[in-house]
Amino acid sequence: MAQLVDIRILQREYLLAISRALTAELDLHDVLRIILQSAVELVSGRAGLIALHDAKTEMLRVAAVYGIPVNLVDNFAPLLRDLPNELDSVEQEAELTRRLQKIGRDASLGLTQMVRLPMVSGERAVGVIYVFLAGSAYYLPQDVKMLLRSFAEQAAIAVRNARLYQQVNQEKQRLDAIIEQSADGVMILDPALRITVFNQALSRMTARPSASVIGHHHDEIFQWRTLKTAMDLPGALANGWPLPGAAHLYVEGDLLRPYAESDSESDLISLGITYAPLMDSDGRMTDIIANVRDLTRYREEESLQKTFISVVSHELKTPVSIIKGYAGTLRRQDANWSPEIVQDSLNVIEEEADNLNDLIDSLLEVSRLQAGTFNLEISDDVFLPEIAANVTRKFSSQARNHRFILKFDEEFPLIVGDERRLTQVLNNLVSNALKYSPDGGPIAISGQVHPQHVTISVRDSGIGIPDHQQHRIFQKFARLDNALSRKAEGTGLGLYLSKAIVEAHHGRIWFHNNPDGPGATFTFSLPRD
Repeated sequence: MAQLVDIRILQREYLLAISRALTAELDLHDVLRIILQSAVELVSGRAGLIALHDAKTEMLRVAAVYGIPVNLVDNFAPLLRDLPNELDSVEQEAELTRRLQKIGRDASLGLTQMVRLPMVSGERAVGVIYVFLAGSAYYLPQDVKMLLRSFAEQAAIAVRNARLYQQVNQEKQRLDAIIEQSADGVMILDPALRITVFNQALSRMTARPSASVIGHHHDEIFQWRTLKTAMDLPGALANGWPLPGAAHLYVEGDLLRPYAESDSESDLISLGITYAPLMDSDGRMTDIIANVRDLTRYREEESLQKTFISVVSHELKTPVSIIKGYAGTLRRQDANWSPEIVQDSLNVIEEEADNLNDLIDSLLEVSRLQAGTFNLEISDDVFLPEIAANVTRKFSSQARNHRFILKFDEEFPLIVGDERRLTQVLNNLVSNALKYSPDGGPIAISGQVHPQHVTISVRDSGIGIPDHQQHRIFQKFARLDNALSRKAEGTGLGLYLSKAIVEAHHGRIWFHNNPDGPGATFTFSLPRD
């Protein structure tokens, strides 16, 4: 009688241990290990293993072992393979026992018997528990069999719970990764407006590391310099937002980056934030999800477009006015113009028409670049010294105060390229050199030969390039911010197009202010092949 009580106490302890494991452990391998160890110890077994069904392969795969050396686990594979369908349950048990005894002999483990416990969740087979014994035939009491079946049921529950936890955890990791890697800024606030999530994109926008803002109040981080919408988040909350069924809140403004050395425009960033309230079943707000977009480039583009319209209108108006004025003068019935005056007037009209055509061509080239239809007409006999000579000849009539100097290395090679577009590059560089050296002076065009490439430089003696403009000199419309107030006219497209043409030839273009005198030097390189 005492022995029976001891067994029941032992059984209850095992069940309690498994129950504690199920409630305290979410790691599948730990739970299975505890269940397997309890099952083996309960029947005084030698070893055991738990195999789970793999959903992808529909085969059994070892998930936990007890009492089996790691290097011998593969030896138990015959127990996991399908049995012949024609065998009944008794014959199946006999076949498995035969396989086990062979494994025991081969591995020198002395295993002779086993208890096989299917794990079933609902109507779906989850896996199998194997408990291995050694020695002569062993009889399992009915209450032990019932307890082992309880172990199998508990193991099936553990597998189901662990897999659910794993799925939830994987989904959370996936959502966290999506938020963290999103190109847009993402922020999550709790009901007290404390920041709980602050992704990488938002860190880059605001120049604040995520770790430094988590737990801080929203208003500590988002202090608007200027607000472009009617109200911000605190103002909206004070006015009762969010109302039931209310739309998302959109806030837009300029934010001053932290650690700025000055209050200049470059330290400001334009942001647009959409706040979406997350409500529970009782209508209470549990979180606010904020999607943040950097609008700085959009604002710059808007400014460029406005300036572009103004400047292009100005640039178009000048030659049109000149053409119209000369044409109107020539049409006067009360004047008898000499052939020389008529010829000079027609030359001016033709020259201004060419200027109009150049402007239109530049605008079309920009359009092609943006549309991705910018193409080159390649030939293998482009001679850059000849192109430079033709360009200086063209500009000589406009450069009475300037002196052109051509200096190219001897045996300058022919290169592969688009002759018309490379001429356009030199035209742009020489034209800029003339515009920005109004007091005259030499303009030197030189060419150097290198083993893998050639370089062409255009040097002037003009005003140079201010430091604060250098970072944007090759940008589209880079000079338009003050083009109308400068004597030198132009659209600011020449260097932008020149850079695109040179890079399309697999070359590069750069500049520097002359260290030994006034002016600047623009240089571009092209591969010899």
